[in-house]
Amino acid sequence: MLLDINASVGHWPFQHYNYNTCLSLLDRMNKYGVDISVISNLNGVFYKNTQSANEELFSEISSDTRFKDRFIAFGIINPIYAGWRDDLSVCSSKFGFRGVRLYPLYHDYELIDPLCIELVRAARDAGMVVAFTLRIVDSRPRSWMDIQKEWALKDIIPIIRAVPDAKFMILNVANSTELTDDEAALIMNSDVLLDTSGRAISNLGELLKKFGNNKFAFGTHSPVLDYVSGRLRIESLRASEADEATRELIRSGNARRVLGI
Repeated sequence: MLLDINASVGHWPFQHYNYNTCLSLLDRMNKYGVDISVISNLNGVFYKNTQSANEELFSEISSDTRFKDRFIAFGIINPIYAGWRDDLSVCSSKFGFRGVRLYPLYHDYELIDPLCIELVRAARDAGMVVAFTLRIVDSRPRSWMDIQKEWALKDIIPIIRAVPDAKFMILNVANSTELTDDEAALIMNSDVLLDTSGRAISNLGELLKKFGNNKFAFGTHSPVLDYVSGRLRIESLRASEADEATRELIRSGNARRVLGI
């Protein structure tokens, strides 16, 4: 089974993307043998009211019975926008979303902002996973209107330390994975998944030794990145790096555990 924990629909204002609707993404999933994709709506990164994007996503998934069993929706929530508590409640109880994706760099707040910590705790209490995307696009050839800052793995540590019993997904780890021993221990002792889409996961065999085989899950970062690198990083593991049971954990087992499916 293949379960992609990092895909999106919707539009990116600085570049045209294909496969950014549920229907076109489903065609791509069928072509490459992906059974389920966790998706959110990219529009929510730029909407002042992110709930509008969540409503769009719910409407799109509800529009075709084929989507019900193939997509798992995450809402985009901005904790410094008035009404986010109601938005989170609607996403969880009415829309049935299984998680939230947060974009502090784009929505301009700090990870240790009390409202961010409150949101992560509220998501935890609702049984929802919290996902952070460390990089959406490469900042070097960015539009002048896009943000410049990118995160490394260590930058996400403060929120895990603040709410260590939440469930986290860390997506598109494109920069350094270097951590202190204490930071690495926090990752290993928390319910954290890193997806395989990021450039820094090219050394997956070494990372499995460092963090353990229960910390990684297949991800594509579609439609921004190509659709095969995240899978190749799993299938190219040497026998000395991962057995078939470990590969299956990365393909879907770890994600199913964190998502509770």
